[in-house]
Order: sequence, then structure tokens, then C-alpha cells
Amino acid sequence: MPKVAYSQQEREKVRDALIAAALEQMAKQGIQHTTVEQIYKAVGISRTFFYTFFPTKEDLVVETLYRQQPKVLAYAKSLMDDPALSWREGVRRFIHSCCYGEKNGIAVLTVEDQQRIFRRLSPESYRMFREKQGRLFGGLLECFGVQATTERISLFTNLSLSVMIIRRAIPNTLPLFVPQAADATVDLQINAIVDWLEGLRETE
Repeated sequence: MPKVAYSQQEREKVRDALIAAALEQMAKQGIQHTTVEQIYKAVGISRTFFYTFFPTKEDLVVETLYRQQPKVLAYAKSLMDDPALSWREGVRRFIHSCCYGEKNGIAVLTVEDQQRIFRRLSPESYRMFREKQGRLFGGLLECFGVQATTERISLFTNLSLSVMIIRRAIPNTLPLFVPQAADATVDLQINAIVDWLEGLRETE
């Protein structure tokens, strides 16, 4: 017989479990291919009960991205602290891991994901998303030994997301791009980002 009443503490545990299950599935198979049904079944609750926590899948995705941010930053720090890696190789490996997130346990938004989420966010939620996004990319710059000015954070955000999106958009969303050159395109863009960061670091 299903439980009909949950304490606030129990609801918080269920909510945390849903976010954790969503992050695991989204990092493994991508956000688009992760369904609400997969998530609530993994936690062992009903569809109806799921929607008392998150009105839509997009609301859950946003919370999942927030939950992932400390993990992403910790991963970057571990690469920077790895004595076997040069600074350049550490930064390059980090960006590469994000581009191929499904192989590295990192959930990354596609163009379609971004459009769906943007349509769901209220102005206040959008402001909060931007704020947290800025803190993440600013933290990454500082981790890489680069001063995190507002202009640099904005540019680093756009450059990083651009290469991640292109990696995931070829060939389905960007059918006129040449799929055989997708990986080489990503490598070239990553190297350009690292070159830019290295130049900033050397001037400080």
C-alpha cells in the first residue's frame, strides 16, 4: 500500500534522491534521452508524486545543473592539483571532459535543452540561473589561475558553451556541418580557448 503522508524531512530526502537520479541518468545518456519516468522509477515513487516536487522535467534539469556545479569545480581543481599534468594539459582535459560529458559523468545542455529551459524560467529564476552560472565560470577561471573579471567570465562562458554545444549538435541540429570533422573541430576550439587563457595567465 503506498504511503499517503510524508514528513517534510522525508520529502527533502525524496527530492534529493530525484535530483541525484536525474544527474546520474542525464550525465550517462544526455538530458534529451532522460525521461521523467526513468527518474521517478529509479527513486521508487509514482509519476503523480514526482510532479509534487517538480512541475516539469525542465524544472528538475535546472536543479540538477545546480547540484552538478560543485562537482564540476572540484574536478577542475583535481586536474590543476595533479602533478602529472601540466597547467595546459589540465585545462585542456577539463574542457574536453565537459564536451564529452556522457563519457565523464557530466550533464551538458544541448541547444534544444537550453531553449526548453529558457521558456520555463521566470525572470527571477533566469536571474538566479545567470548568477549561479557566472559564479561557476568565475570559479573555474580562478581555479585556472586567471583573474575572474566580469568581461572574462562572460567570454569564457560563451567560448566554453559554444564548443560543448557544437560537439553535441553535429550532425542532428547542425546538419550542414561535416560530422567526420566534429572531433577535430572540437580539439581546435579547445586549444584556442586554452591559448587565450594561457595568454591571460602569463600577463598576471
